[in-house]
Amino acid sequence: MDLLRFITCGSVDDGKSTLIGRLLYDSKSILVDQLEAIERASKTKNQGDGGGIDLALLTDGLRSEREQGITIDVAYRYFQTPVRKFIIVDAPGHIQYTRNMVTGASNCQLAIVLIDARNGVVEQTRRHSLIASLLGIPHIVVAINKMDLVDYAQDAFSDICIQYAELAKKLNVSQVSFIPMSALNGDNVVDRSANMPWYEGPTLLEHLETVELSNDTNLTLPRFPVQYVIRPQTTELHDYRGYAGKINSGAFRVGDAVTVLPSAQTSTISRIEFNEQDLTEAEAGQSVILHLFDDIDISRGDLIVRSDTQPIVAQNVEGMLCWMDTKELKVGSKYVLQVGTARTRCSIREIPYRLNIETYEHVEEVESLKLNDLAKVVLRTAQPVAFDTYALNRTNGGAILIDETSNVTVGAVMLEGET
Repeated sequence: MDLLRFITCGSVDDGKSTLIGRLLYDSKSILVDQLEAIERASKTKNQGDGGGIDLALLTDGLRSEREQGITIDVAYRYFQTPVRKFIIVDAPGHIQYTRNMVTGASNCQLAIVLIDARNGVVEQTRRHSLIASLLGIPHIVVAINKMDLVDYAQDAFSDICIQYAELAKKLNVSQVSFIPMSALNGDNVVDRSANMPWYEGPTLLEHLETVELSNDTNLTLPRFPVQYVIRPQTTELHDYRGYAGKINSGAFRVGDAVTVLPSAQTSTISRIEFNEQDLTEAEAGQSVILHLFDDIDISRGDLIVRSDTQPIVAQNVEGMLCWMDTKELKVGSKYVLQVGTARTRCSIREIPYRLNIETYEHVEEVESLKLNDLAKVVLRTAQPVAFDTYALNRTNGGAILIDETSNVTVGAVMLEGET
């Protein structure tokens, strides 16, 4: 059974938490004690006015979220059907929490962009769609919610489809699906709605269960970031030397010629260990121990690749940055860049442009970035870094910037190439 990670995003009060609650409730994925707790909380919130269960309380877990009626932090929920397992990422809608959305979406394969049927495409729709596009999320579902408040009118649905199609064209997003629904009433979430007979497509759950995932993982570029070098100090295992880590993409086989980067030393895989067993082949997602025929100098942060599929190795790199700190980023500032397990100091050489969220136009002559800004940056690293372009290989093309003094992650970078 495969796993789908998906994120819900959109503007404030578009119904993200309610949609997730409805999805869990109607698919019978809520434990009895959880349901009882939510029912008690709903009664307290409604203060005996006869209101029904508040499904948004399933995800709005923080006290401040319940008090304000908004989502602040990223919430994760897990469920499964007979067809597939799911991890749901509920992202905040407020603009000041955009960095939380970037963090939550970085590993997702699908994004549900909620749109209020009464309001159509708004600024946060544009912002979150842009982030989903930059993060390379391959599947976009536009959930046009609150259709009950526009009398389930097909024209309202069609108008928003046209609006978003123009937006998707600007972002070069091709795989977009549109589903009209009412999360509050359960229309087209799990069960098909009798209120919209004009809609002949799948419900949201049907779409989540059937969306094709086989093409989302890069299987052609074997990448193995070394996390730990295993060298037991015992007489019985004095010849043992293994390199532990998780295969980010592609597959490795015993006998493969490999290159260790950034040193460019070469060797051949002699053995692959997995769960105390020897394998002839291991693929993306598996945590294994690789053994090489040659004793060469390898340490945490090095990248083992198959010799016939070399990544970029450079010190001058460029990429799209989402700035995630309240302190401004300025040209000349110094940070730690982490790509996979590799870390190196870097400086901001240039900010070619900042993206205007409303128009997607490039704003040039920028010297600094503020919280939640999206911009193209050029970095100079102290040591060469090995990476693929983000568009080609998300797992080896994503990086983070870390503040040296506080060790806080201050930026997310989608690497685009060498300058």
